[in-house]
Amino acid sequence: MSAVFASLIPTFLIIATGWLCRATNFVDDRQWAGLERTTYTIFFPALIIDTLLRANLREVPVAGVGGALVVGILVITVITLALRPLLARRFAIDGPSFTSIFQGATRWNTFIGLSVAGSLFGHRGVALIAVAIAAMVPLLNLLAFYVFIRFAGQARQSPYEILRSFAANPFIWSCAIGISLNLLAPPLPQPIGSYVEFLGRAALAAGLLVVGAGLDIRRLARPGVAHAVSGVLKLLVLPLVVVSVARLGGVTGDDLAVAIIAASVPSASSAFVLARQMGGNAPLMAEILTLQTLVAMGSMPLLIVLLG
Repeated sequence: MSAVFASLIPTFLIIATGWLCRATNFVDDRQWAGLERTTYTIFFPALIIDTLLRANLREVPVAGVGGALVVGILVITVITLALRPLLARRFAIDGPSFTSIFQGATRWNTFIGLSVAGSLFGHRGVALIAVAIAAMVPLLNLLAFYVFIRFAGQARQSPYEILRSFAANPFIWSCAIGISLNLLAPPLPQPIGSYVEFLGRAALAAGLLVVGAGLDIRRLARPGVAHAVSGVLKLLVLPLVVVSVARLGGVTGDDLAVAIIAASVPSASSAFVLARQMGGNAPLMAEILTLQTLVAMGSMPLLIVLLG
């Protein structure tokens, strides 16, 4: 338990540093927007490409971990959609608010996942999180598109528009490039490899600072049903489902712990941006993200120890 907490402390200290910089206005909103964009489109894709390029995918349980996470996301999707009529009828939760509950219950914060897995399990942990990214990100984006079109009143998109959005997503094209280079190409020339590696090193610290900057403690005065439903599904039910499926697939030890990490991290900060762009309830999404990040400080190490 102490080793798990010790590995999590630096991650959450960086998040707290980002929050403090934002709360004191040491870094203003325009600067945060620039850092977020740079991290999302440059630093993080470089980290994914470098990680997948170097990973020995033949030595990690790609199907076991990736498959368990995909099954877990699909199970949570079914549960959340099944709850939609009750939430609307009993608690007057409208379509845009439901999209925030859905994103809170399904999406995951890759910055936190990579940081914790890397701290605990080194290169193997990072490689397995990269496998999780490749397995989950395309599915999560497809499900998010469906939910926004169905419940937020968004105009239906053509297959071409959906494909273009997928191709433009930095998480997706960086996974495609990294896996392709790993399987098909010879090693990159040393200067190019170092260039990608140096850019990737900036990703985790910058990403965690951005996560902290997005926290707004003042919004947590009155958490309600929407916060509770998304939090329980994301931070408790999803890890339990993923662990069950992973064990059935023969995943054990450190590999199982990485699967737990990927399932138990809070929802992604990019969910707020997507909610704002596609007609969701962005303020509710910000509240869910803040609450989940704070709760995950305690729930993640407990789940890693108890389930792993």
